[in-house]
Amino acid sequence: TVRRRSRGSGADPRHRRGVGSTVPGAPAVIPVVLAGGFGTRIRPLSANRPKPMLPVVNRPLLERVLGRLAAEGLSEAVLVTYHDPAKVRDAFGDGERLGMRLHYYQSDQDFGTGGAVVRGAGVVDADRYLVVSGDVLCDFRYADLEAAHARSGAALTIALTRVPDPVQFGIVIADADGRIRRFLEKPTWGEVFSDTVNAGVYVVERALLAEAPRGEAFDFSGDFFPALLAAGRPLHGQVMPGYWRDIGDPESYLAAHRDFFAGAVALTAPGSLRPVAGRSAWV
Repeated sequence: TVRRRSRGSGADPRHRRGVGSTVPGAPAVIPVVLAGGFGTRIRPLSANRPKPMLPVVNRPLLERVLGRLAAEGLSEAVLVTYHDPAKVRDAFGDGERLGMRLHYYQSDQDFGTGGAVVRGAGVVDADRYLVVSGDVLCDFRYADLEAAHARSGAALTIALTRVPDPVQFGIVIADADGRIRRFLEKPTWGEVFSDTVNAGVYVVERALLAEAPRGEAFDFSGDFFPALLAAGRPLHGQVMPGYWRDIGDPESYLAAHRDFFAGAVALTAPGSLRPVAGRSAWV
């Protein structure tokens, strides 16, 4: 039996039972999808929709994210919404169209990534949570990340990826065995010491979320993770093979489509591939 809690509307999760508790029969892992972004840097494309609802190859980016989860058998997830939540709910409802069961936590303020995850995890009990971003396009094998997390014995595993321009992201240094030693959020080029960055995908144990701040906004990578590291807590980093792109600005949005047509990322396009004016095109 899975114990589920009422859908949130911004209430403090201290008033909910279960975060950090032991629940017999709870699922091993539940994805928490952060889907509340304004998309300020990508305007005007996001002027009338939440950033995760931007179409990528004629399907909302968030649908791509959910489809990836469903493809790995993760058929139940929590969506944490904030900006223009009705458009997300109207598009996905209870998830039946995608073969999923979707739950929602609607934030009434910006709680930061950490606060959003804590509140999303308060909707459905699980042994651990897979945290993913609704505005990142990737084809990581989440089962491999979970397996690496289980082998590490850490309470938190961060998916890492290598990028040519790390100054836009959070740099991470880890030992050969994956133990994280240092974080640096969005460095200048003079501070860059690695091309390995935080991919914004995490496996986190419920017990660790119970230690997170309550009743305040906080960021996972900027606040909570460095505090855990400073306290000597073991954190694991796993470099993930595969495609990854943060859809953060118009150029990255265009680049994702170029990658699709170049065959760098496997996406199912609506329609069919047909010859048009001597070239193949999706129609």
